[in-house]
Amino acid sequence: MPRLWVVVGATGTGKTALSLALAEHLAETGTPTEIVNADAMQLYRGMDIGTAKLPSAERRGIPHHLLDVLEVTAEAAVARYQAAARSAIAQIHGRGADAVLVGGSGLYVSSVVYDFRFPPRDERLRAELEAELARSGPGMLFARLRDADPSTAERIDPKNGRRIVRALEILGQGRQTHGAALPEQPRFWHPDTRLVGVRVDRAALVERLDARVTRMWDDGLLGEVRRLRTHGLDDGVTARRAIGYAQALAELDGELSRDDAIAQTQALTRRYARRQVSWFTRYEGVSWVAPGTAPAELVEAPA
Repeated sequence: MPRLWVVVGATGTGKTALSLALAEHLAETGTPTEIVNADAMQLYRGMDIGTAKLPSAERRGIPHHLLDVLEVTAEAAVARYQAAARSAIAQIHGRGADAVLVGGSGLYVSSVVYDFRFPPRDERLRAELEAELARSGPGMLFARLRDADPSTAERIDPKNGRRIVRALEILGQGRQTHGAALPEQPRFWHPDTRLVGVRVDRAALVERLDARVTRMWDDGLLGEVRRLRTHGLDDGVTARRAIGYAQALAELDGELSRDDAIAQTQALTRRYARRQVSWFTRYEGVSWVAPGTAPAELVEAPA
């Protein structure tokens, strides 16, 4: 049976490099392998520098899926991603190849790997909640969520109006939210799933992340954001709020200096990395490795 490899970890830990090395090793040993993206922001066309997206020329001829599939004006939705990713994996397996799911967007990864089922949508209720969000901001909506479902409220940023609205939409249908968390008794969607986590010492990771953010500006993030504005970035629900892109927009609008935009992005990136570490350490059965680990060690490890 073709396997589903899952490479996870905080941003900046070397997941991409490991996924490439793993796919090459498997191919060299007789198992063709393809890679499926699980980074929510890498779904967007043109969001390359700020997401550290691997350029096509550096993909070593390995087929990659679910990169550059959304316009920046589109809203990323985990339920739609789940269906697309599982379809891509099923097609890869149908070709007799292994699939490597790689990324750090915790809920996106979990939606594919585990038996996650999403509640339906109520467009009328959602429109009402979004209108209230536009009028009053997220504060009152978050207070309502906290009263109705404290456990979910604890996991949601009080300023993240989109997620607050979705949680209230689910509750308004008389359903329990999944709390944006792992199921209490997670069960694999694919029976032969191998979990690999890339881990870096915290101090070293902070240094890597801060340097990476500075390099994003040096590599031309502001120019990328200017181009994306011509494609409607300012109207995007999800894309314009991405870490780095929101700060670049603020710099272009004169709301932040370059130094402040970089410092804010660094701080948010560090916080996001801490959340990723917390999320993925709850996974059971992960083989935690250091960056640069030889893929043969992973393949030869017991399932």
